[in-house]
Order: sequence, then structure tokens, then C-alpha cells
Amino acid sequence: MAFLIRVALVDDQPLVRMGLSTLIATEDDLELAGEAGDGREGMALIRRVKPDVVLCDIRMPVLDGLGLLAEVTADPSLSGVRVVMLTTFELDEYVFEALRHGASGFLLKDASPARLLEAVRVVADGGSLLAPSVTRRVIAEFGAGSRPKQVHPRLKDLTEREREIVSWVATGRSNAEIAEELFVSADTVRTHVSRAMVKLQARDRAQLVVFAIQSGLER
Repeated sequence: MAFLIRVALVDDQPLVRMGLSTLIATEDDLELAGEAGDGREGMALIRRVKPDVVLCDIRMPVLDGLGLLAEVTADPSLSGVRVVMLTTFELDEYVFEALRHGASGFLLKDASPARLLEAVRVVADGGSLLAPSVTRRVIAEFGAGSRPKQVHPRLKDLTEREREIVSWVATGRSNAEIAEELFVSADTVRTHVSRAMVKLQARDRAQLVVFAIQSGLER
């Protein structure tokens, strides 16, 4: 029997939840684990069913997406739960904070069905996903702004090559694109990225991007 990816939906708009649940029902490898209309109901659902992936609105009543995300990442029993944030706005002011606090991805609500399904599968497999149209704008807006640098305390543990690779990751490029820039194999890049994530204790690639920006490793 194929592995089922269990997905929970947390959004205060019933129409959005209906559309997402209908989409999930069309896929043989996905299963709807439940849905909730606000962050507090969402946390109760997540703790009860421990889904693989949560599709969560950023702006919600009672407890917003950032609050939900903080509770998920703070609970060791939910370490296997991945949260993808959904928003209507291409550059929501909460996006960087969501990524900093451990969101595994960020998607626009008007993303194509294929893109959304890809996000669920990529995140469930341990990857991260940032909408390509948003990644570089997030970096430009929050990385090169007036925020003070917060150098990661374990940055010194990275080798020079790992630091270089992480700085490329912070540009929003994929492993294949970085490999092309550096004239190495994608597997080599993947290995360096994995080691850097372990050393910096990054939850996933999205959080690695945030650590790089905060530490001043942008290219």
C-alpha cells in the first residue's frame, strides 16, 4: 500500500477549505486529516491527528497562523508536522516571521492546483517550498533592510564551502541551479546543504534561508 500523506487544513474561509479538501480528495496519495476554522481549533486538530502537512492561513481570528506555528514548533511531539503558510498577498508582512519560526513553505492562495499539490508532496518528503515569485522579494525586503544582523551562534561551525553554499541557498536558487553556478554536481550541493542544516539546526531549507539572511550571508 502506498504511503498516504495526511493533510490538515486551517483557514477561516469555508470556501477556501472546501476547495482545498476537494483538491486533496482527487489525489490517491493524499488524505484529508481534518479541517479547522481558526488557529485554536487548528492546534486542537493538529495535536489530535498529528498530520504530515498543515496548510494554514496566516491571518485568522482567535489564534493566527504565526501563533499556531509557534505552538507547533515548540511541541516536541509535533516535530514531524510540517506547516505551509497560505496568504492572499504576494509579500505579506508576516512571511519572513513565519519562515523564521519554522514554516516549511509559503504559497499564495491563488496558486495553481498542481503547484499546491507539489508543495504538499515536497514538504511531506522533508523539503521546503517558497513560491518562486516571492523568494527573492522576501530576501530583498527583509534581508537587505534596516534589521540588525543576528549571526547564528553556530555559523562558525560551517566550513568555508558550506558557508558559500548556504549563501547561494539564500538567493532562492535550487540545488541544480547552485551546482551550475559552481560547476559541481547537484549531489555535492545537496550534501553541503544537508550538513549545514544539521550544524545550524535548521528545521528545513526555508529556515536555512532565514538563518543565512539574518547572519549576513546573502550574495
